[in-house]
Amino acid sequence: MASLAEKRIVELEQVVELTVEQPQARPEELRLLEALLFASAEPLDQAALAKRMPDGVDIKAALAQLQADYACRGVNLVRVANKWTFRTAGDLAWLMTRETTETRRLSRAAIEMLAIIAYHQPVTRAEIEEIRGVITSKGTLDVLLETGWVRPRGRRKSPGRPLTFGTTEAFLSQFSLEALGDLPGLEELKGTGLLDSRLPTGFSVPTPSDDPMLREDEEPLEIGELALAPQVDVDEGGGNAA
Repeated sequence: MASLAEKRIVELEQVVELTVEQPQARPEELRLLEALLFASAEPLDQAALAKRMPDGVDIKAALAQLQADYACRGVNLVRVANKWTFRTAGDLAWLMTRETTETRRLSRAAIEMLAIIAYHQPVTRAEIEEIRGVITSKGTLDVLLETGWVRPRGRRKSPGRPLTFGTTEAFLSQFSLEALGDLPGLEELKGTGLLDSRLPTGFSVPTPSDDPMLREDEEPLEIGELALAPQVDVDEGGGNAA
């Protein structure tokens, strides 16, 4: 099987042979053709190029010559579906590959929901809304599921069998926690200013549990429910969402 370099040499030879057989276009004609191809947002066919070129120009010969001129450059003139365009040379395509990390900020509602799930798990959506005092949009929960920080644990043994949610190992890794017990307690939250120092009497911050086992009031998810987690419909009421 011919190597990439051998194939490249053959292609160049074919271009050179074609160029030799064709009459040479004048420099100014090549510049016009080059400008047209660079300025176009999409590949152009010979007919479209010919309309923009001066009368008498052999567009086929000019394209062959321009293709030969660019054959050894970082950008090549190529024909795609009988149309012409400039493309990055095939052996340099790896330079155009770039890995990027997209950073998305969680909304206030998502942060509140994540905190409630972390401290109160296993918890249902209705229980989250009761704690927050506002109806939670399904999209907010979907965002947390997509991050991989939250997962459906099971279903509550209550009317409607609502899903129960908990955090994942990815959540611990993201926030550099060895265990859920390392989450800040009441005094730490007060010290950071995240909680008002004048809290209602009896207010407390629950101690989160790392126990992965289902509670007595939970039952296992059915087959396939874990895979569909980001799309689950857990609506348990109407009203304004936040």
